[in-house]
Amino acid sequence: MEGPEPTPGQSSKPPTDHADPTVVGPHLDELFSGLTHGIEWGLERMEGFLRETGNPHESYSTVHIGGTNGKGSVAATIASVLDQTGPSTGLYTSPHLCSFRERFRVAGQPVEEDELRALVGEFKDVILRHELTYFEAATALAFHLFERRGVDLAVVEVGLGGRLDATNVVTPLVSAITNVAKDHSEYLGETLVEIAREKAGIIKTGVPLLTTCRDDDVLAILEETCTRRGAPISVLESDPASLGVEVTEDGTCFVSATRTWGPLQLCTPLVGAHQAVNGALAAAVLQALPPAFQPSLDDVLVGVAGVRWPGRSQVLRRQGRTWLFDAAHNLAGARALAAVLDRLSLPRPVVLFAAVLDDKDWRAILPSLLEATDHAVFTQAPSAPTERRWDPNEASSHFGSASVEIYQAFGAALDRARAIAGSGTVVVTGSNHTVGDALGALEISSL
Repeated sequence: MEGPEPTPGQSSKPPTDHADPTVVGPHLDELFSGLTHGIEWGLERMEGFLRETGNPHESYSTVHIGGTNGKGSVAATIASVLDQTGPSTGLYTSPHLCSFRERFRVAGQPVEEDELRALVGEFKDVILRHELTYFEAATALAFHLFERRGVDLAVVEVGLGGRLDATNVVTPLVSAITNVAKDHSEYLGETLVEIAREKAGIIKTGVPLLTTCRDDDVLAILEETCTRRGAPISVLESDPASLGVEVTEDGTCFVSATRTWGPLQLCTPLVGAHQAVNGALAAAVLQALPPAFQPSLDDVLVGVAGVRWPGRSQVLRRQGRTWLFDAAHNLAGARALAAVLDRLSLPRPVVLFAAVLDDKDWRAILPSLLEATDHAVFTQAPSAPTERRWDPNEASSHFGSASVEIYQAFGAALDRARAIAGSGTVVVTGSNHTVGDALGALEISSL
């Protein structure tokens, strides 16, 4: 199954205050007509399509990364390291921020528009005949792209949950689950145990699982599933304090206790103590790969230091102003972002620029961020689906803060946030749509 947030940075009619969409390449809706959006349970459609088109995902090895938060960062870090080695590496992630092309990378480079259009032209009829959903179609294209490019290993990020996610047709060399927190409860369950059962669905017979989950109830589910399926499990350190973390605007340095290389000092450009945990998990996954894919120490150092993962605690300076972009669309993500704001001495005033989807718990997400900032501008992300748009006026009334301003028009809201911040900082957050739309409006590349 697929995540319910498939198309950040785009809408069927690009808003007038959004960047020119031609700079980011085609959107899947431009390439197809008749795709289903939203959630359609089951793997039958995906499996049927893959059987008919030659099971391309079986032509290369895979690593499968699931979890509630951080799975994209882990996947991007693993791929960045493997890009330094000899074998060709693919990376499939979701959702995208500005360009659909972001989801598909080979050797660190996004798919070219012409190649993407050619793939769609070749498989469009089969995709529509099998009634694949948006996310299933994207996943199908990724699997064929990697086969065509002769990829040796693909790092595949789970879209949503795990058990019924469209990516769960792969049999990986290694699986990882970053963490389990409350999110997408309408699909995965109201409790951590229910959500853990869905995420444990990616555990395959005999395939090692690595995790930084530490909740006892969650671990019990993962361990029981691993025992039943004969899959070795490794539970890694999840407390940043034990990793010797140092966080600056330029990134995060930490010590990872590796079996292969001993205590390893690593530095990632991804900002935040939580990124040290993600980086350590990525290093552990790399160690668990078979010898043919094992990176050297230099590969690890260079790859971790060179990972690029926009929109996740991304700090940029432009025209005398500091920007921090972070999707933070659930409580765990908001807490991680608040911790980043607490660690960094960002230029003040710090302005919160936020648009949250209505089906997210904005009442829980926003308090710690409002407390960490000096002023707030609430708005509407243009690319957010109409049926999922929040009411920023309701949010402002709920918090009753005189420091919150409402601008329904995204461009006007962005201008106001810039004016209030002056030479200070604007924190853009609330959803991938919000971050993608802001990056597009500011003409900052996400590729």
